[in-house]
Amino acid sequence: MPYRAPLEDYRLLMNDIVGFARVAETDRFGEATPEMVDAILNEAGKMCEEVLAPLNRNGDLDPARLENGVVRSSKGFGDAYKAIAEGGWIGISADPEHGGMGLPMTVTTAVNEMMAAANLSLQLNPLMTQGQIEALENHASDALKDLYLPKLISGEWAGTMNLTEPQAGSDVGALSSKAEPNGDGTYAVTGQKIYISWGDNDFTENVCHLVLARLPDGVPGTKGISLFLVPKLIPDETGNPGVANTLKVVSLEHKLGLHGSPTCVMQYDGATGWLVGEPHDGMRAMFTMMNNARLGVGGQGIGAAEGAYQHALAFANERKQGRTKEGTIIGHADVRRMLATMKADLFTARAIALDCAVSLDMGQATGDADWSARAALLTPIAKAFGTETGIDVANLGVQVHGGMGFVEETGAAQFLRDVRVTAIYEGTNGIQAMDLVGRKLMDGGEAAFRLLDELESNAEHARATMPELAEPVWQACETLRETIEALVALPMAERFAGAVPFLRGFARVLGGHYHLKAAMAQPDSARARLARFYIERLLPDHAGLFAHARAGDAGLMAITPEDLAS
Repeated sequence: MPYRAPLEDYRLLMNDIVGFARVAETDRFGEATPEMVDAILNEAGKMCEEVLAPLNRNGDLDPARLENGVVRSSKGFGDAYKAIAEGGWIGISADPEHGGMGLPMTVTTAVNEMMAAANLSLQLNPLMTQGQIEALENHASDALKDLYLPKLISGEWAGTMNLTEPQAGSDVGALSSKAEPNGDGTYAVTGQKIYISWGDNDFTENVCHLVLARLPDGVPGTKGISLFLVPKLIPDETGNPGVANTLKVVSLEHKLGLHGSPTCVMQYDGATGWLVGEPHDGMRAMFTMMNNARLGVGGQGIGAAEGAYQHALAFANERKQGRTKEGTIIGHADVRRMLATMKADLFTARAIALDCAVSLDMGQATGDADWSARAALLTPIAKAFGTETGIDVANLGVQVHGGMGFVEETGAAQFLRDVRVTAIYEGTNGIQAMDLVGRKLMDGGEAAFRLLDELESNAEHARATMPELAEPVWQACETLRETIEALVALPMAERFAGAVPFLRGFARVLGGHYHLKAAMAQPDSARARLARFYIERLLPDHAGLFAHARAGDAGLMAITPEDLAS
């Protein structure tokens, strides 16, 4: 079925839910008027509908392949990438000094999500480049910026991120890649990296790799790691791709999904690289790239959920089975429940992501530490809940299709296979949850409490017109407040035991808030009916999740490895 960009959702969320108007009122983003943003989203949506979406199935059936050391992309991907690059969609938020549009991250988040819904395998390519652009803007020398940023922003060159090694996954500090000074300001980078998304392609002039490696005087662990920019083709004196660097794609992974996106094993054999940032400060530079990448991956989950939902809804409206008033399976209560759950959680996840993006924009535009703290708090929730929603919605999409969902011919299974990895890469969702209860509560919960004050104020305001919806949201906020207070008092190990249910419960409460605001903005409408469904049927999940979060680790860790094997 054809994909349709959810433009009305973006308008509602930006105008009435997450307060995007505040971003447009700042000096930094004053050009992002409602008219301009609407025009940009319309144009991006059209590209996603007409150019990217028709190639989604082809990427699954005609996967990327390695031929004589060169990655060959899925048929049509090169032309589609050209449309992305020529439309300026890679550099939406990049600095205008080097050719970017300089628009808010909120706009980029919406555009990226649409691209992910239309073609997740291909969208991963510009997402990686966007992350590299941000890392270079914040940490590279002026010479590197002037050479690389215009090419990356224009899409002539693509970027990647190289962290993981066979023995160093989430424990990045265990990496063994090394970098030796060449004596001319460059470094010889040697090592092997795995799980490198779009490590090569056949449609950009160059591929630029950000590689973590250790200098000879680098101490063990993450504090001794540096970051290097290592191009596939070394730029010549005119800045054009020159001689081949001593790096190669060893192999491509055979994966559950995302077949159109080549996941490479990369080998660096004394490859020429340039230091990005200060020596031994590579993790800070890489995390500049990863934090926004985590929001972007959350958006990938949301995009996949949108695609899966539209696919399932169309099937439910067409499939005749049983006797219903509508004449199709959408008349069955359980099918209606599944579709309503998909739509309600999709709205929640999208609202969290856009709220996080608005907070990032406000922090950048104003320098206000409270906005930055809010963005930091919402980032792990946006990533984890966005990707879990993608998986859950795609899974329900298969179920709505019934037996045909298990048959590849319908395409329902592709959404589930493609989105599954998003809960793993860019920091597993377990790591996101540990970050939320750990680093993000190091302030004693102050940022979370400020956010809760806003949620409760909105619920109190809604009591006058929608008491039956406002009261459960307010009560859920109080339960979240009490849970945060309890977690802050626990040792870190005990917090970690309940981190994942805590994050999901937090997202559930946020969802109640966003749905309540939507009902207030559009009373007696489809939005209000969906809000009632969410608040009455999904929001109550928070109670069990928070009970799990407060239980500590004693009962969990009392279950021994032998118990699990018995």
